Amino acid sequence: MNRRFTYLCHSILLHPTRTSTIANPRTNGFTLFRAFMYTSTQFNNNSNYNYNFRKNNVSPDPNDPSTLMKEDGVSVCSELWIESFRNPNQTVTNLTNYLRRFELWVLAYQKVCADEMGAYMPKSSVQRSALEDLLALRNAVLDNRFRWGARLEFFIKSPKDKTEYESLSKRKIRAILTTTQPSPFQDRIVQEVLFMILEPVFEARFSEKSYAFRPGRTAHTALRVIRRSFAGYLWYIKGDLSTVLDGMKVGLVISALMRDVRDKMVIDLVKSALTTPVITSPPVEKKRIQRKYQKKRVLAEDEPKPDPYWLESFFGFAPEEAEKVPTWGHCGILSPLLANICLDELDRWMEGKIKEFYRPSKSDVIWNSPEGEVDQGNTSWPEFVPTSGPDKTRKIDYIRFGGHFLIGVRGPRADAAILRKQLIEFCDQKYMLKLDNESLPIEHITKGIMFLDHVLCRRVVYPTLRYTATGGKIISEKGVGTLLSVTASLKQCIKQFRKLGFLKGDRDPDPQPCFRMFHATQAHTNAQMNKLLTTMVEWYRFADNRKKIVNFCSYIIRGSLAKLYAAKYKLRSRAKVYKIGDRTLRRPLKEKKGQSPEYNNLLRMGLAESIEGLQYTRMSLVPETDYSPFPVGWRPDHEKALLEYIRLDDPKTFEQNRTTLIEEGLISPQDYVSMLVWNYKRSAAINGVNNSEEGKMLLESGNEKDERGIEDEEERGEQVRATNV
Repeated sequence: MNRRFTYLCHSILLHPTRTSTIANPRTNGFTLFRAFMYTSTQFNNNSNYNYNFRKNNVSPDPNDPSTLMKEDGVSVCSELWIESFRNPNQTVTNLTNYLRRFELWVLAYQKVCADEMGAYMPKSSVQRSALEDLLALRNAVLDNRFRWGARLEFFIKSPKDKTEYESLSKRKIRAILTTTQPSPFQDRIVQEVLFMILEPVFEARFSEKSYAFRPGRTAHTALRVIRRSFAGYLWYIKGDLSTVLDGMKVGLVISALMRDVRDKMVIDLVKSALTTPVITSPPVEKKRIQRKYQKKRVLAEDEPKPDPYWLESFFGFAPEEAEKVPTWGHCGILSPLLANICLDELDRWMEGKIKEFYRPSKSDVIWNSPEGEVDQGNTSWPEFVPTSGPDKTRKIDYIRFGGHFLIGVRGPRADAAILRKQLIEFCDQKYMLKLDNESLPIEHITKGIMFLDHVLCRRVVYPTLRYTATGGKIISEKGVGTLLSVTASLKQCIKQFRKLGFLKGDRDPDPQPCFRMFHATQAHTNAQMNKLLTTMVEWYRFADNRKKIVNFCSYIIRGSLAKLYAAKYKLRSRAKVYKIGDRTLRRPLKEKKGQSPEYNNLLRMGLAESIEGLQYTRMSLVPETDYSPFPVGWRPDHEKALLEYIRLDDPKTFEQNRTTLIEEGLISPQDYVSMLVWNYKRSAAINGVNNSEEGKMLLESGNEKDERGIEDEEERGEQVRATNV
């Protein structure tokens, strides 16, 4: 009996495919458990079985998550980034191999859990059951069994979701199926995996003219590029393609995606995410019911905390160009990437138009080379650009941030009109957008161009230009040129403050109390407003009027807090608040009755909360504008690191460095180390030979000494015998 059970277990483990479903350890573990229970002693003590098990070299179980995590997920992502930047023009066809990598699924699970729980979950904290469910989700995606937008059947659920869907009532099930619900947890994991696979592929191909929804490229980057490259342009075309972010036809998105990716499984996943309908319910206006006071619920430690007041207020200052984020179907975080993929065709088309419209003039002191890549002019004053004219260089430039773009034209207005006509035809053919002259206005720089809540205008300057003529004669002439001024829009700032409820009025803005902080302490309120002011200072970092605009923001926030404290502590006026609390509101405005010792003593003993005064209450405290030069051909830090790694990993680079070292008569560190090792081995070998010869000499001398000792002992023995006789 025991032999039969042993043979059964032996055959199950060695040939799992030949046995029936009863012997499958994943489908019927109870049968296997009974077999091991009756034969545990014989099975464990059977050395012959262990030998045969190693001899047959059984492959690991593909359904075991622990055997599938061979590498770290970050290293797999790095490998994909390096491969994409090494061959940026090659059509990708093998993304399914990365979709099978379980390490990426675990990394996506960690990222989605961080968004869901509010804290990062290390890999060691992921439970075994979660890994098995995650493996089941991966297998369902690979086997085409996964469906977007599932409401009741899930392969994996959020750690926070404790709902038992099998025991729900019909009314709750109907509500789940017919009303608007947040994106399922498993959908966000699949979106994250697709994003990690597709982002490096297209980041290596995207144009350098786009600066939204991309890592390392922010609104500040766009403003610095405008300050460096758009000086000297007279005519501007500002376009709004934000309707593309609302949604596009599935065929256009898939055709743009298949331009560089030819993987059927990935394309089908994205297509199903776009075509699967999203169930939404119309908003229902609820009647306001006055309820009794309810105690505020305390959030759990693993529950994500809401945005603090200062961060929520700063989000209200988002410019129009960065306000809209695309959400297409069930794509989720994949939507901004898909929008950039579609709009990249516009970027490439505009790059061709930049080369087409470039007409250099030898009489111009800047942009007079045929290539137009190297800017020539006054190196001591690179921002200075001579005014344009009929005998000057004609040139255009382009930049895009999300669904908004800006085109600068240096030349006559007719060039801008021709470019606008061609742009309308291109958008009609590619994106089926009906644009007209009103939606693409041509404006002169003197009117001021609004972009990213900053106004672009010019300052005419008359510098004295000195140059050396033929014969060494120094000539001084009075020149006329322009400087591009990038200033923050005060009107737009007032509009945002009014939308957030900080002030009212346009011409004479009057601060209003921020009653949302009424129940907070003075220390907490001041700390929140200081964080808001710090972010505002950073946002207006590259504005020419940085000091003025930040000082205005500080005045509005300080006046709003003064009115709040006057209403809270019944001080009647802002003047009384400033008199008690100082200009920066750093002194306590109200102390408890009979408080002893005083506030300073309590603060010294650590029994009272310190109150931080408001920052930037004077214009002299605001930092200066950042005028650091922006280099030509700028790239984000991660792209620089990738390109440097690829360059150093190339064998040609190593050979070039080696040749250069030989020509200069130098030696590389590797050669120097190998030379030291070789010299050490050679000296050790020579010393070994010398030691062996010395050993032989010592051995021979020792033998001679032994022979002499024997002879001396024999002589002494003979002398002793003679004396005895």
